[in-house]
Amino acid sequence: MSKPPVTDTPTSTTLSEKPQFTVIVPAAGVGKRMQADRPKQYLPLLGKTLLECTLNQLIAHPQIKHIVVVIAEHDTYFAKLAIADAPWLTKVIGGAERADSVLAGLNAVKNEPWILVHDAARPCIAHSDISKLLALHTTHQGGILAMPVRDTMKRSSKATPNLVSHSETRDYLWHALTPQFFPTQALQRSLSAALSSNANITDEASAIEYQGGSVTLVEGLTSNLKVTHPEDLQLAAYYLQQLHEKQTHG
Repeated sequence: MSKPPVTDTPTSTTLSEKPQFTVIVPAAGVGKRMQADRPKQYLPLLGKTLLECTLNQLIAHPQIKHIVVVIAEHDTYFAKLAIADAPWLTKVIGGAERADSVLAGLNAVKNEPWILVHDAARPCIAHSDISKLLALHTTHQGGILAMPVRDTMKRSSKATPNLVSHSETRDYLWHALTPQFFPTQALQRSLSAALSSNANITDEASAIEYQGGSVTLVEGLTSNLKVTHPEDLQLAAYYLQQLHEKQTHG
């Protein structure tokens, strides 16, 4: 299967002049909060699976040339997907935690100075957000898509988790999103060091932070939701349809 047609219109330069990048998509989780009969990345969404929608949305960006998808060792679903043998896709086996899976993906790429990492459960990533993040490669400093916290934040009591202990100021607080974009070698070193030290690594940025690196915040769209609960699928379908319409008609 060839790469899906690109519907975005190039702006200041031609496609051949724009640098091309690879994305790692960790997809080895089970998504227990979805309470489904299969891992959430294989739940149906707009006639495909959630994972297929995510991969197709990524590869349709004009600066993304290849995707490394990281699946569980005993995954029985991926091979049945229509895109399983796409030439722009490489499959590798992941590990117990997200960091293990991303590191497995990094070990599968060669001669890539920069790498993107994107959640399998975020199919509604806008091409405009990807482009803003990719622009960081000229600054030689990686970063993440993120969204400023808008709601009042409450800290619960440790002794009584369903009671409020106090309110937290939302100043300077951001929700971390994906993709996350870093120099490949720096991310590989940071993840390896964090895993060796049993550090608490929840995303790629936290591994970079663990090693004392800097992470730039790039504000992204609120539509870039992560499908976590059953009701999220309907909202994701709406956002994804809006994205497809915009990419097709401009």
